[in-house]
Amino acid sequence: MKNVLITGGTGLIGKHLSERLIQSGYRVSVLSRERNNNSKIPVYAWDVEKKTIDNEALENVDYIVHLAGANISERRWTEKRKQLILDSRVKSSNLIFEELKKKNIKLKAFISASAVGYYGAVTSNKIFNETDFAPNDFLGETCRLWEQTTKQFENVGIRTVIIRAGIVLAKEDGALSKMMGPVKMGIGSAIGDGKQYIPWIHIDDICNIFIKAIENDAMHGAYNAVSPDPKTNKEFTKTLAKVLNAPFWFPAIPAFALKLMFGKMSEIFLKGSRVSSDKISATGFQFRFPELEKALKNILDK
Repeated sequence: MKNVLITGGTGLIGKHLSERLIQSGYRVSVLSRERNNNSKIPVYAWDVEKKTIDNEALENVDYIVHLAGANISERRWTEKRKQLILDSRVKSSNLIFEELKKKNIKLKAFISASAVGYYGAVTSNKIFNETDFAPNDFLGETCRLWEQTTKQFENVGIRTVIIRAGIVLAKEDGALSKMMGPVKMGIGSAIGDGKQYIPWIHIDDICNIFIKAIENDAMHGAYNAVSPDPKTNKEFTKTLAKVLNAPFWFPAIPAFALKLMFGKMSEIFLKGSRVSSDKISATGFQFRFPELEKALKNILDK
C-alpha cells in the first residue's frame, strides 16, 4: 500500500482528496498545526516557524501533496498579511525539503499546489498557458516563488508536479458558498464590469488531477487545473442564479466599492483572464464536469 502525506489536509481540497485516496487504496496521513490522535486519518503536527515536524509524519512516505498555505482572500492585504501568505507557502516547502534531506528519504513524487494567480491580476484577451511567465504583481510573484521551491526537490531526483488551481467549486466551503449568498437573497449581480474571467474547477475534478499526478510518472512540471468552460464574472453569476432559480437583475457592484471594502485584495475579484486546460487534457485526463451549469447542478443537487 502506497503512503501519501498531505499538508494542509484539513482544508477544502485536502479533506476531499484524503477520502478519494483512501477509497482508491492509499494510506493517507495529514500534516496540520495540531496533532489529532483521535482522527480516523493520522494527523501529525508541524510548526513552520519553529521548523518542526512530528518524527512519525515522514516514516515510509511515498508521496507528498503540498496544499498548505494561508488563505489569500481571507482578509485585506496588509504588508504583514502578504508576508504571511508568502511565507506559509515558501517556508513550508523548504521545511519539508530539509526534513527529507536530514532523514535521507527519497520520495516517489512531490506534488505542490499553486494557483492560476501565477498569471497575475489581469483581464485580457490572452488565454494563458503553462509556458507563460509570472508578472511582477503580488499574485504572480507569490506563485512564482511558491513554485520555485519545488526546484530543490527536482534537483535531487524527485519527480515534481505543480497544480495551478482555479477557483474550486464545492458545496460546503470555499468561494462558491460566498458567491451564493447574494444570489439567494435575490441581489445577484456582476462585479465591476463583469468581463473578468473566473477560471473554475469542480472539487471532484481537481482531486482527480492530483491523483493523476500521483499515478502518472510521465507528469512533470506545471499543469493548469481549470475547466475548459471559461466564464466571465457576469456569465458565472447568471448561471449560478439560473441553477438556484433566483433573479439576476441587480445593478453591477461598482469596482470602487470593492476597492473600498478590500483595498488591494479587490484585484482577485475585479481581474481575471482565461486559462488553458489543454496540457492536462493532453495527458488523457477527462473532466467529469467540464461545463459550469452541470457542475453547479451536481454540487447543489439541482
